[in-house]
Amino acid sequence: MCSQALGTARRCSNALCELSPDERGFSRVDAIAMFSGDLENAVRRLKYDGAWGWAPIFGRLVVGWMERTPDRVADVDLIVGNPTWTGRTPIQHIETILKAAAVEDAAGRWPFPASPVLVKPVDTERSAGKNREAKRLAAVAHAKAIRIERRIQDRTLLLFDDLFTTGQQMQAVARLLRDAGAAEVRGLVLARAPWRGTDRQGALFDT
Repeated sequence: MCSQALGTARRCSNALCELSPDERGFSRVDAIAMFSGDLENAVRRLKYDGAWGWAPIFGRLVVGWMERTPDRVADVDLIVGNPTWTGRTPIQHIETILKAAAVEDAAGRWPFPASPVLVKPVDTERSAGKNREAKRLAAVAHAKAIRIERRIQDRTLLLFDDLFTTGQQMQAVARLLRDAGAAEVRGLVLARAPWRGTDRQGALFDT
């Protein structure tokens, strides 16, 4: 469900995988790649250094994934980004990646909106480096700060983020969207952080 690769007969150590879709908010999450090596460095360059040249590359990766797996996007009504704070510096990386992806989708095959569907006008505390409960509370605060700018009732949404680790933020935002009337929320992330074996506490990297 959370895109974690597992061996035969192994259960995922992510507690979210044991929840029902209604409890999770999202029905599944697909990851384009693993968060490691050159990709990890590139994501950090864009996110923290403002190296905007990576955005078109990541946008191509997003559209390329859709072209390779059209069955997972064919019935999606709207692609939405997990929003960053409107005052975030050096760059609003999620919004920038999706804008680049929309440009890459020159034929207009995929439902990228002309402007962000979700907006976060106020900043909230970040969850990096915190324990599981603190991450959950930070994710809830993040979701509460989000403003929905378009009608989403009865629509199937694809929620995009750069990184999936514990999944707490994906869950909080997906539940916000479901509570607002979305028929289904699926997740798509640029990268998936690997878990520490069977440690239910978290992942190698924080988001």
